[in-house]
Amino acid sequence: MWRLKTLCHKASGSANNLEEFKHKRREFEKALRQARRDRQLISKRLLQNEDEEEDSMETGSTPRSPEQVREMIRGVQSGGEEKAARLASLRKALRNPENQLTFIKSENSMHMLIGQLSSHNAQCQLEAARCLHELSHSTHPSVGQACLSASPYLLTYLSSQSTKLTELSLYTLGNLCPDSAVVREKLLAQGIVSALANCIHNQRYNLAVVEAIGFTLSQLLQAKDATEKIIPAVMASGIVPHVISALTPDPEFGYGPAIECTWCLHYLVSSNLDNSMLIAQGALSQCSAVLITLGGAVAQGNLEGGIELLIWPLLRCLGNLLVNGGDVMPEDTRLLAALCVFSQAYLHPHPALSRESLWALNNLTAGSSGFCSGLLLLNMVPILIQFLSFSRGINSVALRVLGNIAHHGAEHCVGLTQAGLLTALCATLKMAEPEVVTLSLEVLYMLVSSSPQVVEEFTRLNGVPLLEAIQYNSEGEQRVRAAYILDHHFPSFSEVESLSS
Repeated sequence: MWRLKTLCHKASGSANNLEEFKHKRREFEKALRQARRDRQLISKRLLQNEDEEEDSMETGSTPRSPEQVREMIRGVQSGGEEKAARLASLRKALRNPENQLTFIKSENSMHMLIGQLSSHNAQCQLEAARCLHELSHSTHPSVGQACLSASPYLLTYLSSQSTKLTELSLYTLGNLCPDSAVVREKLLAQGIVSALANCIHNQRYNLAVVEAIGFTLSQLLQAKDATEKIIPAVMASGIVPHVISALTPDPEFGYGPAIECTWCLHYLVSSNLDNSMLIAQGALSQCSAVLITLGGAVAQGNLEGGIELLIWPLLRCLGNLLVNGGDVMPEDTRLLAALCVFSQAYLHPHPALSRESLWALNNLTAGSSGFCSGLLLLNMVPILIQFLSFSRGINSVALRVLGNIAHHGAEHCVGLTQAGLLTALCATLKMAEPEVVTLSLEVLYMLVSSSPQVVEEFTRLNGVPLLEAIQYNSEGEQRVRAAYILDHHFPSFSEVESLSS
């Protein structure tokens, strides 16, 4: 006899079911996670100098000859009052990839740059840091390797009195992190994690610096060996509470710091480490609170300013923390409302985000009678039923949520039936997607098992022929389940079929 257990509605179910659920969740997220990683996360950031926004494009397009590059180096070495201006000219030249390679191959080039970086002239120091930042943006591995000689100074400047220098150093370090395992290992050995922890503690009110810290930390946390070599150090560094507190966006500054820090939290949550410490430090409650606030903003029509870029990682954190045993206490129905708002608002502009919202809603309602009752009381079931006509995995996740509700017994099943779920199931049973049909059969079984009135209503809707069609035209699991429902709840139809055959 089969029931709803294969859907893993309860995170506290058997070990096999939990592992199956986790596997399906990882596959479910894989394409979306890979897309964002390719386009934005494992990427390098170029910090724009405010004084030169106008000419940045044209000055970075001209290759220089090796002799011209060497002449620029000698010009800086000659000193004088124009040294800072010459460093600025060099920095513009280093926007060209060919010039970057020429520069690192030139004799004493990095020695000169580090000398200026450690000088007592604040302007020259800043321009030298900008030169290094341009170099760190290179996609050529040898350029990143060459920049490593400056990393001790960059780490030192995370405690600088100059926030500009600190911000530059952070983005430069963040750009270097993805280059290779050798680069990361050297940075780890030099104490980059503790330096980031000290920096966010001292600069927690400077949101531009907090955003830069989030970027650099997220670059580190995405390394393949992060679980073994990086995350334990991060968890022990004291940086996590600051990251969690930065999840709340500042209305004046924007979403940037919160977005970066939320992705950091996502990588920590998604690792194989125990999440109980993150939950104890308030990660789950903070994610829930921010999502409720953002849900109110989206409900009022605020879809601008990149708000979805923050909603996305928050949903990931929420859903994964719930799978790993977290509870939202008390059961705040405002969170239900927020997730439903996201799933509706982004259905057409960002279907994958709508699906992600439903996935988090599934994890929230799994095993929670209070949240399932909340969906019924707040009349949100009709919204979920509307999603059953959409593809791209949206309908299957919506069915899982509806299954969570039905799993809580006859009263909940009556509420689902009154909301029109039987009619919708008659449509989903005809769909070509095997997963949708299987889930529809599981939900239908719970509904018709709840009361004779539901059986009568399904018969009135001409649903029985659909089950017969599945029984005779399908194979494996679907065929068995359709036959089981017919035999146990529509025996008269089964008898008629037997006689006619």
